[in-house]
Amino acid sequence: MTRPDEIRFDAPRDGLQRLLAQFGGHAYDLHRHETYGVGLTVWGAQSFHYRGRLRTSCAGQVIVLHPDEPHDGHAGVPDGFAYRMLYADPAAVSTALGGAAAPYVPDVVADDPNLAALLREAFAEFPRALEPLAVDAVVARLAELLVARSDAPPNAKKPAIAHKAVERARDFLIAEAPRIVLSEELESVTGLDRFALARQFRAVFSTSPHRFQVGRRLARAQTLIARGEPLSGVAVATGFADQSHLTRHFSAHFGLTPGRWAALTSNRKK
Repeated sequence: MTRPDEIRFDAPRDGLQRLLAQFGGHAYDLHRHETYGVGLTVWGAQSFHYRGRLRTSCAGQVIVLHPDEPHDGHAGVPDGFAYRMLYADPAAVSTALGGAAAPYVPDVVADDPNLAALLREAFAEFPRALEPLAVDAVVARLAELLVARSDAPPNAKKPAIAHKAVERARDFLIAEAPRIVLSEELESVTGLDRFALARQFRAVFSTSPHRFQVGRRLARAQTLIARGEPLSGVAVATGFADQSHLTRHFSAHFGLTPGRWAALTSNRKK
């Protein structure tokens, strides 16, 4: 049975917008965006004209479309295709790179497991809105990966790490773990802009500020659940939107559901 054509998207936020779509045949006439379009083909194959050639992205491959480059789109196989796309403001990408020029990626279609993983992460809770620190992390990581794929010469010089500022960010995230922290708050606490902080935090702690804070929330959730607190109340107390939101993060982080954790820890008390 033919799947219906569909587009779903969220509102742009701090230079980033997410869109997912599926088509059985013709998708788009020739058009262009003022943003980067970085997409993951989920199933099927999507074909499009770009820079004078017909390109095709198959399931699992990643597309990088540059700002102001004309392109169209249609199914490359009879069953159609589905994809996820991040639209990123080149100014935000440039800011994330410390003011460097927005990179140019010559290979429009590629097998790129790092970009694919980032796209999967960015859409993990779609259409739930990304938290502010999550947006920062996605843009910062996207900028790094675009540079890695670009035609620019490698920069061997690594920026110095502001260790005290990064430690202040960590301590603030621990203290404020039960709530959503705004990017502006961390900028105020550290004196670093959000993208410099995201880069340096990852360099020191091997994770983003957002993932670090979610980890602290989940550690608190473990404790509350083990005490016998109801899961709905634990979700609220640890900064998650609802019980399903908590369950998705808890399961991804610990490899078992909050309900299973509750059962196992209650057995210990008997």
